[in-house]
Amino acid sequence: MSLPTALRERGLRVTEPRLRVYEVVGTHPHADADTVLTEVRRTLPTISVQAVYDVLHALTDAGLLRRIEPAGHPARYERRVGDNHHHVACRSCGALGDVDCAVGHAPCLVPSSTSGFTIETAEVTYWGLCPDCRAAETT
Repeated sequence: MSLPTALRERGLRVTEPRLRVYEVVGTHPHADADTVLTEVRRTLPTISVQAVYDVLHALTDAGLLRRIEPAGHPARYERRVGDNHHHVACRSCGALGDVDCAVGHAPCLVPSSTSGFTIETAEVTYWGLCPDCRAAETT
């Protein structure tokens, strides 16, 4: 399905900022808002910081983007939605990567108690060192 169709189906207008933000997140998976802003400004130089945040919020609320919030790092955005994958994060440089769910269905983890909640998904972040940071530590 095309992005304009997906936007309309979710009750959103098709705008140039929405199209550009979505495109940038596709070419820069796990980008933070500053990276999105910098890249969008290459084609829309007058777009404001607030407009980028508003678009990221609207696309996330519409289920077209996923917001990832690794502890101690700025929120990141990705277009991989609709599955229950997790992330691996470098504790040194903050690089992120995708990790498929170990079990393959949502939720991947079965809690010992739900405290009355209906569990819909589980988020796991694996922390470690990326190959570049690991190599830098050994030199």
